[in-house]
This record gives sequence, structure tokens and C-alpha cells, in this order.
Amino acid sequence: METHVSRYGQETSRFGFEDLDVYKAARAFRVRVYKLVRFLPAEEKFGLAQQMRRAAVSITNNIAEGYGRHHWQENTQFCRHSRGSLMELIDDINVCLDEKYADQEKLATLKDEDALSLLKLLNGYISYLQRQKAGEA
Repeated sequence: METHVSRYGQETSRFGFEDLDVYKAARAFRVRVYKLVRFLPAEEKFGLAQQMRRAAVSITNNIAEGYGRHHWQENTQFCRHSRGSLMELIDDINVCLDEKYADQEKLATLKDEDALSLLKLLNGYISYLQRQKAGEA
């Protein structure tokens, strides 16, 4: 990632969205989902695996696209799309749990800790954007 130094002496991304905590968490979550997908059975290669990859990428894509819109309302809407993709992934993890496609403890951690933490960050960022609209931020 190319960085530059801000006027405050901090290293920052040239694109801005990469500096958001919610984006960093979503990116790390995507990496964990991709690791899980590699271990799904062959019969899920073109079904569940593809769906999970698309949803994981959708989370980070929508955060980035919303940030690029430079308007709180559009940014909020794209973050809501990210939240929807996260919920979709939680359901996909439930499928993996139900079908015992991976270590149950690791799946539970991915769902109950990682996904929940990301959901809280997304909700917090959406709340921040809403406060920004109201002039409170």
C-alpha cells in the first residue's frame, strides 16, 4: 500500500478509505473468509465458496465506494450494503456449521467474534455518518 505523510506527521493512505478502522477490519475479515473457503468441499467450489468470496469482497468494495462518493447519504447507503453482505456471510457460516465443513470452533469464532466485531464497527461508522449529517461530528 502506497502511503504518504499527513500534515500531522502520520503515515496515511493515498486513498483515505484504507485508513478507516472499519475498512481495515473488513479487509482482515475477508482474508479469514478466503482461508475458510479454501477448505470447503469440492462440490461447493461453484456454489457456496463463490458466494462467500463475492460477499466478502462486497463488504470492502462498498466501504471503499461509499467513501469515494463524498456525500454522507451515499456513503451511508453503501455501508448498509456492506452490512447486508456481512449478514449474508453470517448465514453462509451457519451453512458451514450445519454441514460441518470446517472446525466448529473456528467457525464459531469467525461468526461470534470476528463478524460481530465487524458488525459493531460498521454500525458505529454508519452512526458517525448520520451524526455528520446532523452536524454533530
